[in-house]
Amino acid sequence: MRIAIFGKTIAADNLGYMRQLIQELLNNRVEVMVYQPFAKCLPEEFNLPCFAKHEELDGHADLLFSIGGDGTMLDAVPLVGASGIPMLGINMGRLGFISSVAKEEIHQTIGQILAGRYTTESRTLLELVSPQGVFNDAVNYALNEINIIRNPEHSLLSVKVFVNDLFLNTYWGDGILMATPTGSTAYSLSAGGPILTPDSHSFVITPIAAHNLTVRPIVIPDDSEVRIHVEGREKKFVFSMDSRVCALDTTVELVVRKADFCIHTVRMEGTDFFSTIRNKLSWGKDNRN
Repeated sequence: MRIAIFGKTIAADNLGYMRQLIQELLNNRVEVMVYQPFAKCLPEEFNLPCFAKHEELDGHADLLFSIGGDGTMLDAVPLVGASGIPMLGINMGRLGFISSVAKEEIHQTIGQILAGRYTTESRTLLELVSPQGVFNDAVNYALNEINIIRNPEHSLLSVKVFVNDLFLNTYWGDGILMATPTGSTAYSLSAGGPILTPDSHSFVITPIAAHNLTVRPIVIPDDSEVRIHVEGREKKFVFSMDSRVCALDTTVELVVRKADFCIHTVRMEGTDFFSTIRNKLSWGKDNRN
């Protein structure tokens, strides 16, 4: 088996977990390669092959381990791209929905992975069809969500949304976001949006601090094409796709739809989506005392 390891940084008190992870993989004759910028964060005794871009990963790994939280997994998505390499998130922090394996579970997880005791889930992505080249690269898709937000120093935005050329609404407020099922447990959830199961084949459009209190999130089929026009007193607004952020002119029309490929995430044996959200959100626990 060939496993790629991706990360951005690692706290000193988590180096022991990294040492355990890599050593157990090597002891089981797993071929390990590491994201080049992350290699310098690893314990000095390891000198492993590196990769730095999608082309060096595609076809050379059976799984990718993302070391960190959900944000780290989002940063790994452009490297994985349409390769089909399943991603497993090992959470070195606190709350994590897609990085669902705790660092204390490394030994158990490696055993299950090598025994094939896991499944994969397909995760839908959003694609920015227009405008092109917003982030000066080919990465025009998002696993979690896209955001249209006012500059904090500026007045409210007016955001017009069309779904399959049918007018949906004009949103007055701080902005809107459009989330995938994966992203429904991220910013959208904090803004009052619903939780979508990974296989729900839907997107959710969630207003951010809407000026009209009767405006609520709406769930739409994921085969919809969404057009977005931004208006307001200011000439620019903040646009983001997952962790990538830029400023766009209000003259720009955004066209968004489902990407033509999916990201595959690993689900360990004995776990499911409902148990994950129950545990992460402490559902059913009485904390009054």
